Amino acid sequence: MRLTVLAVASLAAMIVGITGASAKDWTATTVRIGTDATYPPFESQDSSGKIVGFDVDVGMAACEAVSLKCEFSNQDWDGIIPALTAGKIDAILSSMSITEERLKTIDFSDKVYNTPPAIAVPKDSPITSVDLSAFDGKSVGVQSSTTHAAYAEQELKGADVKYYKTADDYKLDLSSGRLDAAMDDVVVLSEWLKTPDGACCKLLGTLKLVPEIHGKGTGIGVRKEDTDLKELFNKGIAAIRANGKYKEINDKYFDFDAYGGE
Repeated sequence: MRLTVLAVASLAAMIVGITGASAKDWTATTVRIGTDATYPPFESQDSSGKIVGFDVDVGMAACEAVSLKCEFSNQDWDGIIPALTAGKIDAILSSMSITEERLKTIDFSDKVYNTPPAIAVPKDSPITSVDLSAFDGKSVGVQSSTTHAAYAEQELKGADVKYYKTADDYKLDLSSGRLDAAMDDVVVLSEWLKTPDGACCKLLGTLKLVPEIHGKGTGIGVRKEDTDLKELFNKGIAAIRANGKYKEINDKYFDFDAYGGE
């Protein structure tokens, strides 16, 4: 009986694939975009709980450019890819780097932005260089399940790497003196250092991007089968890059081009 059911299901899937009957009209529904809103200025929540940030503005502009109705919801970082593959959300726009490891599970749109990693330390830190040997025997905080965590695990062999669920968690430990350093996106660290909570610390410097680890920038994650949605996002990104909307959003948040090199 089980083989029969599987055979019928397989035949049905083949028929659907041939006829295209399963194609979804994304413009006729609301595209649910998940984000971990703990990563300012890319995604965070304002005082009213509204999800705001660079990624949100870019995502909504790209959606509008191709007549998609999109909405953002807050998702836990560690569960955001499972939420996508399980169908709880339709896309991920959360400063997620396009890496070969993630491409084994999901697909991505074209690049949204690409900024380098950096290291922050307390203002009175004896560490004066981003040379990796300077962190031997030092504690370095990173957010788990990120490219920064992968980089730290591979490159900071002599350091005591500590993994945190959110960026807010490592920031708290760094400002409280429980960490010697923290690694994250240069924009995220720079913006935090401008706040009262970040007054404890300084930016030590940026690190060279390693494509094998950091990927080719961040993108909008989609399920592998949703090639039509991926293409719509690609068209939307291209449209706002061409019509100046991307630059307008970029200049709202940054004094440099976050898009980065190709």
